[in-house]
Amino acid sequence: MRTTLRRLLTAALLIPLLALGLAVPALAQAPADGDIRDRLAAIPGMTVTEEKPAPGYRYFLLTYTQPVDHRRPWLGTFQQRLSVLHRGEDRPTVLYTNGYTLGTTPSRTEPTRLVDGNQVSIEYRYFTPSRPEPADWSKAGIEQAAADTHAIITALKPLYGQKWISTGASKGGMSSVYHRRFYPDDVAGTVAYVAPNDVDDREDSAYSRFFDHVGTAQCRSALDAAQRELLVRRATLEPRYAADNAAAGNTFTTVGSADRGYELGVLDVVWGFWQYSTEADCAAVPPVTATDDQLYGWLDTHSGIDSSSDQSLAAYTPYYYQAGTQLGSPNFDVSHLKGLLHYSTKELYAPRTYVPRSIPMRFDPSAMRDIDGWVRHSAERILFVYGQNDPWGAERFTLGRGSEDSYVYTAPGANHGAKIAALSADQSAAATAALLRWAGVAGPDARTTAPARPALPFGELDRAGLLLERHRL
Repeated sequence: MRTTLRRLLTAALLIPLLALGLAVPALAQAPADGDIRDRLAAIPGMTVTEEKPAPGYRYFLLTYTQPVDHRRPWLGTFQQRLSVLHRGEDRPTVLYTNGYTLGTTPSRTEPTRLVDGNQVSIEYRYFTPSRPEPADWSKAGIEQAAADTHAIITALKPLYGQKWISTGASKGGMSSVYHRRFYPDDVAGTVAYVAPNDVDDREDSAYSRFFDHVGTAQCRSALDAAQRELLVRRATLEPRYAADNAAAGNTFTTVGSADRGYELGVLDVVWGFWQYSTEADCAAVPPVTATDDQLYGWLDTHSGIDSSSDQSLAAYTPYYYQAGTQLGSPNFDVSHLKGLLHYSTKELYAPRTYVPRSIPMRFDPSAMRDIDGWVRHSAERILFVYGQNDPWGAERFTLGRGSEDSYVYTAPGANHGAKIAALSADQSAAATAALLRWAGVAGPDARTTAPARPALPFGELDRAGLLLERHRL
C-alpha cells in the first residue's frame, strides 16, 4: 500500500513540472536487440572493459560514470566498477552490494542461485579504483552510495526488465538496507545477511553481553585465557610481530606503532574467532601452556599479523571512515585484560585509529537513527539473516509495527557467514518462498513463468561467491 501511495505522490509532483516545461530526466535506452555485450556498451556512461568465461552465464566487467556528488553533479565524475553475470533477460536480476571492493572472478550469491537470475555487483564508492581523485571524503557517505546504486539500476532496467532483488552481507547487507531507505522502490525485495545496526554508537553493552553468553562457559574461559596470555608474553611476542611486519615491508604510521598494532590484534582475536569459527573450533584454542609458536600462530589465524599495518589498512580506509562518521563501531568489556593493556581500549579500538590523520572525520549520530526508524516504520519486503554466534549480530536490525512483509531469521550455531541454507528447515523454506515471491518466479503474484531451461545447481560459481564473501566480511 505504501509503495502505491509513493508512486502516486511522485506522479502528482511530476505533473506540475511537466506543465511548466521543466525537463525530467529520461531513462537511458539501450538497443532493443543484438548481443548483450553490445547492448551493455550502448548504455550512456557504461563501458565494458572485459568479458570472462562463466559456466551457464556470460560475465562482464564494466565501469559506469558517476557524479562525485549526486546533488551537485557539476562537481565532477569518477568511474565506478561493476560486473554483470548475465543469465537471461527473461530472468530476475539480483543487485549485490558487496560494500567493499569488486571481486573480478565470476561468482554467484545465494539469492542469485535461488531465483536463477542475473547478478549485478557494484564496487562501493571510494574503494579503489572507484574513487575520485582528489578524494573529497565528505562524499563517501551512505546517501551518495545509495544514489550510485540507484543510478546503475536505472541504467540497466531497460535491459533487465524483470523484477530486481538486492542483497549483500555484512557491510554489503547494511548497504542494501541503506539503498532501500533512500530508493525503496528500486527493487522488489532485499536479503540482508549478517547486517549490524549500531543505532547508538555510545551504547555497546550488547557486545559485552554477547561475549558473556556465546558458546559454552568452558570455551569462553579458554578464549579469555589465551587472549590474556598473548599480553602476558608481550615482551617476547610483540618484537616478533614487529620484526615479521618489518621483514614484509609493513609500517604502522596510521595506528601509531607496532606496539599499538599488536594490542589491536590481541583485542580482535576473540572477536575474529567467533566471526569466522564455530563452537567446534573451541578445542583448538591454545592453552596457557602452549608454546610461543602456537600462541602466535593462533593470533595470526584469527586476527592477522599484518592487519593493522598501513599496507593492509589502506584497502579498508573507506570502511573505517564510514564507521567513524555514520555507521558506528563496536566496543566491549575487556576487564579480564586489566593490568596488561598499554592503551585505553575506547580510544585505541576506534575507527579514528585506522584512518590517516590527513582525512578529517566527524561522527553524525542521526544517520543510523534515521535508518533504524525507517526499517521499523516503513520497510517493506526485507529479509534479515543472522548467525547465532556472530558478534556482529549483537546489535541487529529489528522490525517494528510499520514493517511490512519483512522477516528476521537467525541461523543456529552459525557465524558471520550465515545463509538461508543454514536456517532451520521451516525457516529456510519460508525465507526461500518469500524471496521467490518477491522475485516473481513463484507464488500467486508471479509475473514470469518457470524457466524453460533447468536452473543451475550449486557449483563452481557459488563456491567462488562464498570465498569472495568470506574475504569481504
